[in-house]
Amino acid sequence: MAYKTCSDKECSVVKTLKIIGSKWTILIIRDLLDGKKRFGELRKSLDGVSPKTLSERLKSLEKEGITTKKIYPEVPPRVEYSLTKRGQSLAAIIKSMKEWGGRIK
Repeated sequence: MAYKTCSDKECSVVKTLKIIGSKWTILIIRDLLDGKKRFGELRKSLDGVSPKTLSERLKSLEKEGITTKKIYPEVPPRVEYSLTKRGQSLAAIIKSMKEWGGRIK
């Protein structure tokens, strides 16, 4: 399959990377593919991510329509993050990355 080079403005790969290309972002999506997660669960599964970075990535993903945040009216407040349909559509990309990475020796 041949890929036509295009300008950064038009390139769909560039558009995709602008949304999911930041450090930790694809791993957040990977973890949310298993279902709803709380902030602490995500932080624990992403060894090394700072709370600030995780918060920024989650806000960015929500803004892009990849994730949704549900706040429960409890004390203390309980917040759960999950993927939208748009976010779930990234499953094939992550599956391909997992398979490709599994072939690396």
